[in-house]
Amino acid sequence: MKRNKEIENLPINFRHEKQYILINNLDSWEKLKDLSTKDINQIIVRSPLCTESRLIKIRAIATFIFFLNLTPQEGYLLLHCGVGSMKALSILNPHNLEKNIGRLERSLKIKMTEPINLIKIKHWISKAKILEDY
Repeated sequence: MKRNKEIENLPINFRHEKQYILINNLDSWEKLKDLSTKDINQIIVRSPLCTESRLIKIRAIATFIFFLNLTPQEGYLLLHCGVGSMKALSILNPHNLEKNIGRLERSLKIKMTEPINLIKIKHWISKAKILEDY
């Protein structure tokens, strides 16, 4: 399997987790979304610099990317807007999420290459309602 460059580009705050992920061949979003709580606890024991909260965030991003076909940047944005699961996404108001994403982009002074519009957000939410158990 070809190494996933997007995983290699995880933000700097995930550096210890990224190192563990790459060394242990967890180098696909599919593998990362399938991490169980038991797996996460084993990683923490093997690599004490990895934290449970960051591994859970990586799993959430991987779930968004895998099931909703988001880009990693879109997954990071959702996570930073406080959306940590499909269930959390499924109950959101699309207009409020659009405002939160816009506010976050402005505060971080970033601009997505492909704008996140209301139509896209509604699609994510409707798909999340179907998949909310993940």
